[in-house]
Amino acid sequence: MEGFLSLYLLILSFHGFLLWGFGQEDAAVYIVIMKQHPVTRHFGEMEFGGSGISHVDSGSFNTLNRQRNFSSTDRNYNSYLLRLQNSLLRRTLRGEKYIKLYSYRYLINGFSVLITSQQADKLLKRREVANVLLDFSVRTATTHTPEFLGLPQGAWIPEGGPEVAGEGIVIGFIDTGIDPTHPSFSDKLSINQFPVPHHFSGICEVMRDFPAGSCNRKLIGARHFAASAIIRGAFNATADHASPLDSDGHGTHTASIAAGNYGIPVVVSGHHFGNASGMAPHAHIAVYKALYRSFGGFAADVVAAIDQAAQDGVDIISLSITPNRRPPGLATFFNPIDMSLLAAVKAGIFVVQAAGNTGPAPKSMSSFSPWIFTVGASSHDRIYNNYLVLGNNLTISGVGLAPGTDGNLMYPLITATHALKNETTIENELYLHECQDSSLLKKKLIKGKILVCGYSIRYVLGLSSIKQALQTAKDTSAVGIVFYMDPFVIGFQLNPTPMPIPGLIIPSPDDSKLFLQYYNNSLHRGKNAKTIVKFGGVARILGGLKANYSISAPKVMYYSSRGPDPEDNSFLDADILKPNLIAPGNSIWGAWSSLGTESAEFQGEKFAMMSGTSMAAPHVAGLAALIKQKFPNFNPSAIASALSTTTTRIDKQGAMIMAQRAYSNPDSTMSPATPFDMGSGFVNATAALDPGLIFESDYGDFLSFLCGINGSAPVVLNYTGQSCLFSTKTGSDLNLPTITVAFLNQSRTIMRRVTNTANDEYYSISWSAPHGVSVSVSPTRFFIGRGQQQNLTVVLNPTMNSSYASFGGIGIYGSQGHKVFIPLSVIMKTMNKAASDRND
Repeated sequence: MEGFLSLYLLILSFHGFLLWGFGQEDAAVYIVIMKQHPVTRHFGEMEFGGSGISHVDSGSFNTLNRQRNFSSTDRNYNSYLLRLQNSLLRRTLRGEKYIKLYSYRYLINGFSVLITSQQADKLLKRREVANVLLDFSVRTATTHTPEFLGLPQGAWIPEGGPEVAGEGIVIGFIDTGIDPTHPSFSDKLSINQFPVPHHFSGICEVMRDFPAGSCNRKLIGARHFAASAIIRGAFNATADHASPLDSDGHGTHTASIAAGNYGIPVVVSGHHFGNASGMAPHAHIAVYKALYRSFGGFAADVVAAIDQAAQDGVDIISLSITPNRRPPGLATFFNPIDMSLLAAVKAGIFVVQAAGNTGPAPKSMSSFSPWIFTVGASSHDRIYNNYLVLGNNLTISGVGLAPGTDGNLMYPLITATHALKNETTIENELYLHECQDSSLLKKKLIKGKILVCGYSIRYVLGLSSIKQALQTAKDTSAVGIVFYMDPFVIGFQLNPTPMPIPGLIIPSPDDSKLFLQYYNNSLHRGKNAKTIVKFGGVARILGGLKANYSISAPKVMYYSSRGPDPEDNSFLDADILKPNLIAPGNSIWGAWSSLGTESAEFQGEKFAMMSGTSMAAPHVAGLAALIKQKFPNFNPSAIASALSTTTTRIDKQGAMIMAQRAYSNPDSTMSPATPFDMGSGFVNATAALDPGLIFESDYGDFLSFLCGINGSAPVVLNYTGQSCLFSTKTGSDLNLPTITVAFLNQSRTIMRRVTNTANDEYYSISWSAPHGVSVSVSPTRFFIGRGQQQNLTVVLNPTMNSSYASFGGIGIYGSQGHKVFIPLSVIMKTMNKAASDRND
C-alpha cells in the first residue's frame, strides 16, 4: 500500500475535498482488476498451489512447506506492478482528476480509485484491464464455551494445555480493530513466551491513539484501512479513529473469542462471571481494521486488508463481516472479496466467515463460496435466567445480569408514564415510558417502588439505552427496574444486560402484554377514573447473576442465516452446502474495547456479552489454529474437512439438534435442524484434531468449478488471468466433505477421494438416502494405509418428483474409532422416463 495514504485522505477530508469537492456528481470508488499476474500467481504455481500433502508410493504421509514472505525478486515484481498501475492511470486519464486509494498487488493485481463512470468506461476499454467494479458496502455480522466444546479435557491436552494451544499460529482479523490495552491481548500473563513466528512480516501502525508499544508478542500486527470510507465522506475521524484502535467493540470481542489469553477474570458491573479464554489462547493476533462503527465498511478497504494480511503471512483469516446485499452478476462467487479470498486460500490461508444474521429464511446465506469456511450460530448450554414474580403468583421469564430484590418482599410497581410531573408537555410524553430523563418524573412517587419502563425500537437504534434508564432508577430511588417489550421489537436478539440494581427485561411481547394487563388491572383509580389513588400491582425480582446449564444445547439460533447457498440473484441454488457447520454464537462473553459503543449497555466495561454469527466464526478460527498447530502443513481444504467430517448432530440430551424457525417466541417454533440450517453439524474440537480421513480440494479444482458455470469464461479470465478450458464441473463434483445437488433429474454419479492422515485402518460405509432419492455407495468396505488415498463412488437417482429439499448422509466408520460423516442434500427431484422405468 502507498505510505501514509489514509493520513493523506484524512487531511483531504478535513479540507472538504471529498466527493463534492472532486467536482463530479457521479464520482464513485471503483475497483480495477488488471490482467497482469499478482505476486502470488507470478511466483506461485509450485510455491502456493497443490494440496499441501504429497502421497508417495510407500504410503507414508508427507507434508510440503510453504513460505509466503516476500523475497527480493518478489519485491522487484511488486514494484513493477505498482509502476504499471500508475502508468495506466496517467496515460488513460491524462489531465483528468482522479484519486487512487489502494494498490492491490499480492493476491490480485489492481487498485481502487475515485473516478467518474465515464472514466471507468475508459479504463475498462484498456487492454491491460480485466475488470472494473463499483465498490460496495459490508457490515459486521468466551468464559464457558471452551468448556462446552471440551477443550480443557480434549483438544488442548495433546499440545500441552492452554499455555501452548495455538502456539506459532497467526490469526488475522478483518474487523473493527482492537483495544491493545486489554489483558486478553497481553504477552505478560503467560508462563510461556510468545516468540513472533518467523513467517510473519506484518507491522504495527503507530498513531496518536495507538502509540508505540501497543503491539507486543501476542498482538503482533495492527493496521487500518479506510481510504474508500474517507473519500466517500462516510468516515468520522472523531468517532471512527484513523488507526487500528477499536472504537466499536466488535473487533476486540471477536479477537478474544478466537485467541484471547486464558484465565482472564470477567467482571461486569461489579459482578464476576467467571474467567475468559480464547479457543487458541497462545495463538498470535494480527488486526486489519476495515470496519467502523459509524457506517460498517466498503469492499475496497476490505480487499486491501485481505491483500495485506496475506502478504504479512497470517495463517488464518477471520471475517465476521458480510456484504450488505447479494453480489450481482453471473454468480455470487464472482465478487472482489470472495475472489481475493480464493487467492488467499491458494496461498495456504484458511478463511473463516460468518454466515450472516438474516435467518431463518431459506437462501438468506451471506457467505457463498466453497473455498470459504462458513459458520452459523448456535446456542451453548450456559444460560442466565431471571424471573419476575407478580402479586397474582404469575412468574414471567426475563433477561438481566442483575441481583434480585430482598428476600420474598413484594414491591409496588409504577410505570414512568404514571410518575409524570404535571408540567410535562405532550411532546415529552411520547418517549417518557423509556425512562431516559429522571427530571420529568416525580421522584417521591417512585421511591421504594419498582420502576417500569418500555423497551422500544429506539433502544435497538441506540437512541435510548438501558444505562440511562438505570440512571433514572437510581436518581428516583427505585428499588428495581423492569422493562416490558414493545411489540415492534420482534426479532431483535436481546442479550442479557448487566444491571447494578435488581432488574430485568421481558423479551417476549406476549409476556409483556400479560405483565401490563396485571399492572393496569391492579391500579386503584378515583371517582373520575383518571386519578390513580393506589398502585396495587406488586412484584419481586429473583435475580439473574447465577448461570444455569441447559441439556437441550446446542440449537440453531433463529437469526443464523440459512441455505440453500444462492448461486446468483435469481432463484438458482448452488451445489454447495452452506453453512459448513455451526458453533457457539449466542450470549458469548468476550473482551470489550474501552471505547466500545456497539452495545451501549456495556460501555466502559472490560467484557461484553454479544450474540450473532460474528461470535460463531472466531470460535472456528481459533479451533482451526489448533488443527494448524498439530498439522502445520494441512492446506485450507484439509482443515475444513477435519472440522466438517467430525461434527456432532445431537445435543447434550442425545436428541437431534433443533433449529429455531421464527423471530417471535423462537423456542416454540423449533424443528430438527437440516444441513441447510447447521451444515455438517455442531463443531467437535477434539475429534477434529484426529479426523482420520480428509477430503482435499486445491486451487485448480475451484478454478474448474468456476469455469463450469455457463458463461463464466470471461469473468474467470478477468479475475484470475487464466483461460477456461472446457469444464463441466459443478459444485457437487468438488472433492468436498459434503454432497449437495440442487437439481437431480437423472442418474448422477459423484466421486469423492479421501486421504488417510492416521495409521492404517479398515473402514466400512453405511448411508441414509434423502426422501425421493435412491443412493448407492461403493466400495462399502476398504483398507487404507497411512497417507494413501481411496476413491468413493456415490450414485444418486430420483425416485419421485419433488421440489422440496430432502436430506440424508453417508457414514464412514474406521476400525480404529474414526468416524467420518458426509451430509447429503438434494433439492429439486424430477424423474424422467428412463429413471421411472428403472424404478418400476
